[in-house]
Amino acid sequence: MHHWVESNQGVYVWETLDRNVQKTAGAGSRLIETTNAFNPNENSIAQRTFEAAMETRAKGILYDCREAVGDVDLKDEAAVRAAVTEAYGESHWVDVDGIVAAVMDPRTSAAVAYRFYLNRIQENADGWLVKSEWDACLDTDDPIRPGDQIALGFDGSLRGDATGLVGCRLRDGKLFVIGLWENPRDPQQPDWEVDVLAVEAAVQRAFDTYRVEWLYADPPYWQEAIGRWAIAHGDDRVFEYWTNKPMRMCEATERFHSAVVVGDVKHDGDPDLTRHCLNSVTREVPQGLLVTKDSPRSKRKIDLAVCAILAFEARADAIADGRLNVRRRRVIGF
Repeated sequence: MHHWVESNQGVYVWETLDRNVQKTAGAGSRLIETTNAFNPNENSIAQRTFEAAMETRAKGILYDCREAVGDVDLKDEAAVRAAVTEAYGESHWVDVDGIVAAVMDPRTSAAVAYRFYLNRIQENADGWLVKSEWDACLDTDDPIRPGDQIALGFDGSLRGDATGLVGCRLRDGKLFVIGLWENPRDPQQPDWEVDVLAVEAAVQRAFDTYRVEWLYADPPYWQEAIGRWAIAHGDDRVFEYWTNKPMRMCEATERFHSAVVVGDVKHDGDPDLTRHCLNSVTREVPQGLLVTKDSPRSKRKIDLAVCAILAFEARADAIADGRLNVRRRRVIGF
């Protein structure tokens, strides 16, 4: 069940099964789930069942799990053997020696060892953000309001990837999603494309609703539109930001990550923003770390994470330019 996630329609399949079980529960229908330990960044069915059983104490769920507890020195054979024995309990058919050897194999990452051999809930080793740190940045007490000073981050596509627009309030770095246009991967819509007019309308609405001080937009596929936005709203507020420039993007990515770690970023709990941020993994380049998908063909989107990085960077540059709480004046000549 740890592989059943939204991007591969696993959640939809489970919901269909669960509905049918609920309808016939009186006749004895039951649903049995078996799984390896889940990655808490993926919001899989395994995770949802765990949270329903252990955190909300939902009725009608019997949850049984054995896992190795405490810190385990994965280079200490005795400690690994004890952890494997603890995790597998009375499963006498298990090849303990083989599992110990697999855990201690230098090609086995710590995340894989904990999840698949010691049955411990664990994030991927190359995950960009830690879920608990991202969750700690949640702020629902101070909502974004019309007229707030904001910066914007835009990452656009036309067909394959998603297109997104994220705002970041200048005074506190609070992120919020203004728009997301994501391929539904619906067989009934094989020719799906981003609604360009809807994107244009969302950008205009953002400028109409808020005091937009700075917009960073990744130009591929949208260079003409970005040029028109600069004409309409000022070339001192709308800027191209090429995310394929590794030095600049690595620095922006690191600043955003550090801000999450220390709590200098806030967000309103938008599920799509959270999903995209936690989907992101890191790729090392000579200039540092970049965010990317877990594989080139992955259906797990990260575009809002890129938007958030750009919006947060735009906020920093707007503040550095002295625009925080400064009313812009327009001089009209006669």
